[in-house]
Amino acid sequence: MICWKDLTEVARLFLKLGTVAFGGPAAHIAMMEEEVVRRKRWLDYQQFLDLLGATYLIPGPNSTEMAIHIGYTRAGWRGLIAAGVCFILPATAIVMALAWMYTRYGALPEVGGILYGVKPVILAIILHALWGLGRAAVKSPFLAGLGAAVLTLSLAGVNEVFLLFSTASLAMTLKGAGGWVRGTPALLLLPVTGGKPVLLSLGAAVPFTLSKLFLVFLKVGAILYGSGYVLLAFLHADLVARLGWLTDQQLLDAIAVGQITPGPVFTTATFIGYLLGDWWGAIIATVGIFLPSFLFVALSHPFIPRLRTSAWAAGFLDGANVASLGLMAAVTLQLARAALVDEVTILLALAAAVLLFRTRIHSAWLVLAGGLFGLLSHWI
Repeated sequence: MICWKDLTEVARLFLKLGTVAFGGPAAHIAMMEEEVVRRKRWLDYQQFLDLLGATYLIPGPNSTEMAIHIGYTRAGWRGLIAAGVCFILPATAIVMALAWMYTRYGALPEVGGILYGVKPVILAIILHALWGLGRAAVKSPFLAGLGAAVLTLSLAGVNEVFLLFSTASLAMTLKGAGGWVRGTPALLLLPVTGGKPVLLSLGAAVPFTLSKLFLVFLKVGAILYGSGYVLLAFLHADLVARLGWLTDQQLLDAIAVGQITPGPVFTTATFIGYLLGDWWGAIIATVGIFLPSFLFVALSHPFIPRLRTSAWAAGFLDGANVASLGLMAAVTLQLARAALVDEVTILLALAAAVLLFRTRIHSAWLVLAGGLFGLLSHWI
């Protein structure tokens, strides 16, 4: 039986988050945690962490897949579709509008002032989420050490997929061995390429078709782990080097649009699709890059509760959880270098952090206030 109330709540929540969730996947996940754990209490901390760990184990955009997982948990397969679509839709519409302006005026609207005020607030939101999730995930000094090691190695440039799977495998081995009488399996260490594809030399451009555009972005959505910088490498290999459909500058502008707009960074595909194939190109590229996420979540979600019943699987999930938080912490430190550029931004981040830890103010209001502050500062 369909619970329309739950489905409506899911759609309304992720439509709102898709409109105000600036700052990249770590910030998006922090805002989801605030909503579904602290405010609405749809999930407890452990359930949220298990979904987060499972999200990091599959390719695709982490925050979008987290939204899809939450929607599935709350309202079944209809919630899965509603959460994902509603989280993606606002960013897609905004990026389409920016792409239309870009093709007509040859440049992007001024957004530096808004980001000046938004970034410090986003930093505080992520720290607030890390504090709550960390208390649930760090169940022992050993797990705390694993999380710290992931943070350190991530900052040193070690591949995040390698860190995730090796940390989860180590935790699985040690926890599972404690529950078995004999035998300890070898560590599961997956081969990782480092997310650096081999770039082909730019030759004659391949004729553009919408079907080829769809297949390019379907492939990227199905195999890509990592940040917007990894996305840049994949798209450069296909669209600039192999097919010759874009210039380097167009690709960099597309990546920038995905990062300065709310919602998923993967809406870079929407921008590129519009440049290459107008409105239909934007729609087809967007569907192509996000479709694998819906399929991966639908296939993996039913197995998450069962993982807790096995010592081996529970250990793997515990390791994945602390590794995920370590990766989020590394992103937070990198964001801090870009966000805290002067005394004003430091004070803004501190004020937002105090409000989040001491009051129940909604993070969306803080994001909007930070953007307004940054815009006024730019005008002045």
